[in-house]
Amino acid sequence: QVQLVESGGGLVQAGGSLRLSCAVSGSIRSINTMAWYCQAPGKVRELVAGITSGGSTNYADSVKGRFTISRDNAKNTVYLQMDSLKPEDTGVYYCFVEMSIYGDYLRRDYWGQGTQVTVSS
Repeated sequence: QVQLVESGGGLVQAGGSLRLSCAVSGSIRSINTMAWYCQAPGKVRELVAGITSGGSTNYADSVKGRFTISRDNAKNTVYLQMDSLKPEDTGVYYCFVEMSIYGDYLRRDYWGQGTQVTVSS
């Protein structure tokens, strides 16, 4: 079995910073893409930032220059450093991982349970 455990959410004032972490554990064969998505109240879940196994990154236009995604392959962990936070960044942030596990040769998508980020004005 696989677990994705997120941490780091909370309440912060506009202009502040938060760092999200997502640690993956279990019978991991290989991890490919890791990413963070955000679901704001009343909206669909949207990609915030992604990072490939090779370290290539991509960001939503709204967070470019403010957020930084990184990963520690030795720890099977992905991070999202969020700076200069705005009230519109408020939402539930979900960790996403594309990976294969022992006993299953297919790559599958896995999601974390979500962590709330609230930015007050």
